[in-house]
Amino acid sequence: MNQRNRAFVISGLGIALLIAVFLSPFASQSPDGLDRASQDHGFDKKAVEEPVAHKLPFYQVFDQYALRGVPEQIATPIAGLVGTLVVFGLAWGVGKLAVRNSRPEDQIRDDR
Repeated sequence: MNQRNRAFVISGLGIALLIAVFLSPFASQSPDGLDRASQDHGFDKKAVEEPVAHKLPFYQVFDQYALRGVPEQIATPIAGLVGTLVVFGLAWGVGKLAVRNSRPEDQIRDDR
């Protein structure tokens, strides 16, 4: 990766982390679209009490976009930080795999 691309990626990640950490506490406490629709149409009461997701290990740590066991003032920013880093890491890994598995036509011709 050249210097210009590296600076672009680092600055983009930095901006995403700043947004996740400093703006996440101002997110609306109102229910999201799916929750609101289920409340409006009355099927929110039919939800299973113990969904499968509750049994997954990472669900035990993160609940309702916050980190369990951490003071409320910093639980949401930390969850935003961790979530942003996880998504960045996954995207970076998939991107590396995609680039590694594709070879430019010029390189294929040179190998012959």
